Amino acid sequence: MRLDDQQESSNLEDRRSSGGIRMGGGRGIGIGTIVLALIAMYFGVDPALVMNIGQGLSQNESAESQPIPKDDPEAKFVAKVLGSTEQTWDKIFLASGHQYPAPKLVLFRGQTPTACGTGQAGMGPFYCPGDQKVYIDLSFYDEMKNRFNAPGDFAQAYVIAHEVGHHIQNLMGTSDKVQQARQSARNEAQANQYSVRLELQADCFAGIWAHHADGANRILEAGDVEEAMRAAAAIGDDALQKQAQGYAVPDSFTHGTSQQRMRWFNKGLKLGDVNECDTFNVASV
Repeated sequence: MRLDDQQESSNLEDRRSSGGIRMGGGRGIGIGTIVLALIAMYFGVDPALVMNIGQGLSQNESAESQPIPKDDPEAKFVAKVLGSTEQTWDKIFLASGHQYPAPKLVLFRGQTPTACGTGQAGMGPFYCPGDQKVYIDLSFYDEMKNRFNAPGDFAQAYVIAHEVGHHIQNLMGTSDKVQQARQSARNEAQANQYSVRLELQADCFAGIWAHHADGANRILEAGDVEEAMRAAAAIGDDALQKQAQGYAVPDSFTHGTSQQRMRWFNKGLKLGDVNECDTFNVASV
C-alpha cells in the first residue's frame, strides 16, 4: 500500500498515555473476551448495546489527548489512512452539494470514555455515533495478524475505512433508521438481519474508499485487495462463531458471513458508487 505522499489527518486523538488499563494484565486481549465481543459486535456501529453504560466513565468525562509522536509509524499510518478517507468522502459529498464533516479517530489503550459508554480494547475497533468518533486500540492489529491470519497494511486500512463507513451511515440517517427497525422487529432474528445489512453496507463503503483513493493516488499494490478480502473473511459471523464454539448459528448473525462481507467490499471497490451499496433494498445480501 503506497501512502508516502498522503497527507496525515489532523483529526486524530492520541489517548494512549492517558492512563487507560490494558486488558489481560498487560498481555493484550484475552481469548474469551475478544471472541465473545467479536461475535456480538465486531466493527459494530452501536457499541452501546454491549458496553456497560453508566458503569464505566461518564460520557461527559474527557481523556487527555497527546500529540502523535514523530517516531510512531503505526499512528502515522492511521493518520494517513484517515486522511485518505477524508479526501475520498470530501469529493463524494461535494459532488452532491454537501460538505463532509469528518469524524475524529481516537487511539487508546485498554479502555477510554466515549459518548456510548466505556470503550474497551476487547470490543475491537468501533464507531460511536454519540460523539462521531472512531475508536481503536492498535493492539487489535496484532490480533488480526496472529489470531485471525489477516496481516497487512491494506487489511489494517480496511478496518479504519469500515468504521468511517459507519460514520457515513450516521450522517445519512441510516443508523437511526436501522436502530428503529431493530426495535420494532418481530423477533431477534429479524432484528439481527437489519444489523447485518448495516454492516455489509459499511463494508461496501470501505470498498468505495479504496476505489476512489486508488484512482486518485494509486495507493494499491500487488496483494492489497487479497489482504482486505482475508480480513473480511476472517471476521465473518460464520468464521467467528465456528472459531468460538465449533458451529455457526445463522439467526444470530449480526455482521454477515465471510462471503457476504467479501462480496460487498468488492462491489464497492469495483464500482465506487454509493448507490450500488444499498444493502437494504435487495432481496438477498
